[in-house]
Order: sequence, then structure tokens, then C-alpha cells
Amino acid sequence: MVEHPFTSVIIEILTDDFDSDAQKIFSTSELLQYINIKSVAANRGSKSRPSFGNLYAIYALIEDYIQKDFHKNNNYGEYSGANFTNLLKRMRELPFGSKLQNHILNHRLNEDYKKYFPTTDVLPVIRDTKSKKYWVNESLLKISIGQNEHNIASSIVKIIDAYVEAKKKMFDEFIKLCENLKLIKNLESDDISNFILEQLAPNVDARVFEIVSYSILKFFYHDITIFIGESKATITEKNLTLYKTGRTNANDGGIDFVMKPLGRFFQVTETLDFKKYFLDIDKVEKFPITFVIKSNDEITEISEKIRSKAKAQYGIEAIVEKYMDCIEEIINIPNLISKFEHAKSAGYLSEILDEILIQSKIEFNYEE
Repeated sequence: MVEHPFTSVIIEILTDDFDSDAQKIFSTSELLQYINIKSVAANRGSKSRPSFGNLYAIYALIEDYIQKDFHKNNNYGEYSGANFTNLLKRMRELPFGSKLQNHILNHRLNEDYKKYFPTTDVLPVIRDTKSKKYWVNESLLKISIGQNEHNIASSIVKIIDAYVEAKKKMFDEFIKLCENLKLIKNLESDDISNFILEQLAPNVDARVFEIVSYSILKFFYHDITIFIGESKATITEKNLTLYKTGRTNANDGGIDFVMKPLGRFFQVTETLDFKKYFLDIDKVEKFPITFVIKSNDEITEISEKIRSKAKAQYGIEAIVEKYMDCIEEIINIPNLISKFEHAKSAGYLSEILDEILIQSKIEFNYEE
């Protein structure tokens, strides 16, 4: 059983609702165990990305279930189902949910659930592809403890609400700190540098790490130029410009940043799982990718870990090397720190902080 600081919040909510049966309900329910796993990112210092999509799919289905009083009446089997459009609309109304994709309801939640409970035949989402109607699997909401049967639907809504509030509080504090630092008159202050460097750590929130990485790289490359043109007569000097392609949880095919005019692709990740790297490479038809990795390991060590694990999986060296050749560059945390110091010495400290604040407000829906 996975335990982390937010687990105590889950137990507290269950105790308020079910008294002495709370711990047994938590231990018995696969759905609660799944929510517990996906809520690790509620805690400051978690490496995990927030799992808003899968949790919001559960939330929208259960909210529909509760609104129609199925948690009180025993007639859910007669329900004609929730409309897909309404469910997706509701998910996108929730905090951080505006860019969620429709495949979460269609298959991603169930597939992810099976990763943690591979032997189960009971998945959270039931759907009729012809009518585009959806149901939550009610058997996951009814937990029998001794002679008592408990319906945990309302508790799950409270738990997910608490998870979202925890993330909102964390992001609020981060943005307020950015804004306060902007008020410091001396923008060469060590306070700003230390704040930015603190975000370059293996245990920092994945969204924050991606935003800070982008802001540093944008201004590291800012003054680097190349000469490019369609012919000798049209060759001109161009600055390298880095663009962020979307939100950190966007379905963008594995591309987080794009550089013009070179057309370099950048992907930010916190894993050393070679399957993730190779999947990203496959998504862009084996176009070279620069990986920004949330790790303090040496770059050569990271590369060798990826290569050795891939060889163990495939056994064919030619296949492995074909993928490894597509890793254009690996940027680890020490390399990011070096690039930050370079951009800072070039006079871009305040611009980096400004960019962090801008991207954070976009990411966390402050500008919507």
C-alpha cells in the first residue's frame, strides 16, 4: 500500500464519513487505492506530475452519479448514462482542467487503472461507444465491511476536492513568491538566484521544473545567432528563439519546446525509463530530440543507463543505436544550472524571473 503525506487527508475524510470502518474501507477499495496513488503530487517536494485528467474523469462521473441521487437509491442499473460532451465540459471547468483531452474518458483512465490492478476485471469507466454514454462502475463505489455496505461516492468527491485545493495552495504560494521577488529593487539579488536554483532539484514539482527549465533555456539561447538563408544572397543572421509548445500536461506528441530557426525539439522528463524516451522519438518519426532531465546524474551515466536498459529489452544493438542516435543532447540539472549562470551573467536574471511568472500564470490558469 502506497503511503505519502496526502494519505492522511484521505483517511481523515473517510473517518469523518465512516468512523471506525474508515481504515478497512481504504484498505479494501481499489478505487481509493488508485486515487491515493494518483494524489502523491499533492505534497510539496513530490516528483510526480499532477494527475488531474484521470482524477477529473472519476470526479465528473461520480458527480453525475450523486446529482441524480444514485448514491441513495439502488437503481443505477436503469440509468441511460451520462453524455460524453457534458462530462468533458465539466472536467474542463475544474481547476487546471481547461486543456484536458477526450481520450481520458475513452480509454486512458481504464488503461492506467489496469497498470496498478492488472488482474482486475472491474474498471472505473463503462461506456457505450455507439450512444456515447458513460457510467462509473458502481461496484467500485460500494464497499462491504462486515454487515455494513458503504457507498464511498461522496467521500471520493471530497478527497479529489481536497487534492485540488492542496495543489492550488502550492501553486498560489509559488506565484506569490515570484511576484514578491519581482518587487526586490536589486534584481541581481541572491534571493532571486537562490529561488530559481531551488526549482532545479529532483524533488521539485514537475510542472514548475518544466517552466523554470524553459525560462532558463530561452534566455541562454537568446543571444546565440546563426546565419541562414534560402540562397547566398539572402543569408541573414538570426537569433535562436525557444518557444513553449503548450501546457505541461498537453497532448502535444511529446514536444515541450521548439527552437527556431534550427527546428530543434526539446522534451522535459523526470524518468530514466528508456521506453518513454523511445516513445517520444517514435511520435516524431525519429526526429532528433533534446531531453531535459530532472536528474543530477552525470550526462554520460544517464546515456549509458538508457542504452543498457534498452539493450536488455531489445537485444538488437542496431535497433538500440538507431534510437540513441535520435537523442540530440541530454541536459541534466547541473547543465541547467550552468546555463542559468551563463544567462544571469549576460544580464537576464530579471527576464528569467518574469518568464517564470508569465508561464506559471498561464499554466495555472491565472490569465484565463
